[in-house]
Amino acid sequence: MAVKFKIKKGDKVKVIAGDDKGKVAEVLQVLPKTSQVIVSGCKVVKKAVKPSEKNQNGGFVSIEKPIHISNVQKVED
Repeated sequence: MAVKFKIKKGDKVKVIAGDDKGKVAEVLQVLPKTSQVIVSGCKVVKKAVKPSEKNQNGGFVSIEKPIHISNVQKVED
């Protein structure tokens, strides 16, 4: 049976645990298999990438990593 979450893509959430505690941002993606969400501007890491057709120079790219759904709280608009 699939797990159903109250948080959906596009919802405003508040981070209640971790380094970004207190931030209010929008959910970019929900990952139901791992019970995680990707929140814009939270848990941003720099990743080294090799040069390719998409990224000509290579270097470092900032990406958002997933946060467990129990560490976010839905905020009413």
